Amino acid sequence: MWKAPILAGTVVGAMALTGCDVSYPVAVVGPEGGVFRGFATDTVLAGGQFSATNGQVSCSGRYARQVDVRQVSFPVRCSNGLTGLGRAQFESGASGSGTVFMADGSEWQFLFGPRAAVI
Repeated sequence: MWKAPILAGTVVGAMALTGCDVSYPVAVVGPEGGVFRGFATDTVLAGGQFSATNGQVSCSGRYARQVDVRQVSFPVRCSNGLTGLGRAQFESGASGSGTVFMADGSEWQFLFGPRAAVI
């Protein structure tokens, strides 16, 4: 049974070229092993957004640019009404990972960047 959430991460992006939007693949794994797939888009100096789906439920969120760009927090909202809070850590300017803490108590792990494309 899918309870749906994401990345987060959910999720997400990183600094790149000034004035450019940069997109990254996102993969979110739920506590029961279900996978959501999607993309995060980062706009330099503005923040970013993400969306992912498991084919039945879609989740998305936005984050504002932080002073410390290695870490961001963002609200998550899913099409089934579930909400949560994601926290992402950038491992490089183009990849990272994090956790989404959903209102139902579940925790969802996510990756963004090249490693997410192979999940």
